[in-house]
Amino acid sequence: MGEPKTDRDSEFQAFTVIAWPRLLRTAFLLAGEQHAGEDLVQSTLERTYAAWGKVRRADDRDAYVRRILVNEHARRFRRKVPEQLVTAVPERAGADGFAQLDQRAVLLAALATLPPRQREAVVLRYWEDLSESQAAAAMGCSVGTVKSQASKGIARLRTASSLKETADIGGAA
Repeated sequence: MGEPKTDRDSEFQAFTVIAWPRLLRTAFLLAGEQHAGEDLVQSTLERTYAAWGKVRRADDRDAYVRRILVNEHARRFRRKVPEQLVTAVPERAGADGFAQLDQRAVLLAALATLPPRQREAVVLRYWEDLSESQAAAAMGCSVGTVKSQASKGIARLRTASSLKETADIGGAA
């Protein structure tokens, strides 16, 4: 009837190990909080496993799973209005240093003020560095919508007073 379950499981597991960091970064930026991002990735991988037959035949598995991630985020956002989108900075500081961590926290807080579609467009275009057509495929919309939503999101971020203050401090240092 089909391939043995163990082969399917091991193939899915190998994909998950490779895709997890990338999915987690995108989910964190969409959800605005580390643990919510982890939950989002977990739900995405559950859906991916259920559809693994289709996913493994897709021309671009990453794009297919990214679409599942964005759809799952949209589903969650429709269910309830989040009280606070950003509650913490990423747990991993890395070599950024404290000043850059502070700047990142301000940027994430400003990003969290964007409406969901604008946030999705900005995250996919500028953090994930996807083309407009790839972002449109992930969001399930037209390229024009991605351009419009990303433009509006960037314009809103430019007017955020917290980002202006951070830029002024960064420029003075």
